[in-house]
Amino acid sequence: MFIPLLLIQFVPVNRENPPIDENLTLTAPPQIKSILKNSCYDCHSNETEWPFYSYIAPVSWLVSRDVKFGREDLNFSEWNKMTESKRNHKKEEIVEEISRDTMPMPIYLITHPSASLSNEEKLLLKNWLTGRD
Repeated sequence: MFIPLLLIQFVPVNRENPPIDENLTLTAPPQIKSILKNSCYDCHSNETEWPFYSYIAPVSWLVSRDVKFGREDLNFSEWNKMTESKRNHKKEEIVEEISRDTMPMPIYLITHPSASLSNEEKLLLKNWLTGRD
């Protein structure tokens, strides 16, 4: 049992944070940016902070997969690569996700309880995303 657990530690996992081009990143008021960085950026940007358990297989595989899929779906570091129409659609999706409490993902909140969005933060984000700020 111990040998396989040791051997899987050598399976490579991508924990790369691609370079950030400031011209492509999301522009937002400081308070909004702070909320997004705290609650969203680990999976939805090129600024992932890789915790210690992201270096321990098999958990590392799950974390790497979640970040990969999160970035593919929405990457705030590449926000301006999207068309305006696509950005508007993503804003609607974000509002829907935070309204249903499906983002941040509940499994993420187990190890990152400070990423949980308060009602005030949800309202701030919704207002900003819908242009009501």
